[in-house]
Amino acid sequence: MGNEVRTTTQIDAPPQAVWDVVMDPDRFGDWVTIHRGLKHVSDQPLREGSTLEQRLCLRGVPFTVEWTVVELDEPRLVVMEGRGPARSKAITRDELTERDGGTAFAYVNEFKTPLGPLGAAASKVLVGGVSEREAKASLARLKQLLEGS
Repeated sequence: MGNEVRTTTQIDAPPQAVWDVVMDPDRFGDWVTIHRGLKHVSDQPLREGSTLEQRLCLRGVPFTVEWTVVELDEPRLVVMEGRGPARSKAITRDELTERDGGTAFAYVNEFKTPLGPLGAAASKVLVGGVSEREAKASLARLKQLLEGS
C-alpha cells in the first residue's frame, strides 16, 4: 500500500533562511506539528548520509521514524528516507525555489505500509487526510515562524 501527500506554500523569506530552519533538527519542534522529540542525530548540520531518530505522534499514536538524508543540495533540495513501525517506509522531499523575493516551498511525503494486520494498523495511523492536514499545518507554522507574523 502506498500513499502520497503533497503541499506547497510561499514564504516571504529567502531560501537560505528557510533552509536554515528546515534543516536544523533542534528547530523541528518549532514548526513540525507531529514532532515530539529526537533520540539521536548523527550530524549537525545535517548532510548527505546523516541519520536521525525522530519521535512523532499522529492521531494520538506515538511512533519513531529512523531517517537518512539521501540527497542534499543546499539550499534547494533535501530528500530523506525513513523507516517506521511495522516495516513502514517513507520518503520526504523538500524543494525550495526562489520566487518573488521569497521562497516557494514544496513538500512531498510518500509512504508505504506493509500488508497484514500491522500494516493495516500503520495505514490507519497514516491515512485518512490526517497526514495532509498535518503537512499543511506544519508549512503554515513554518511560514508564520519565518515571516514573524
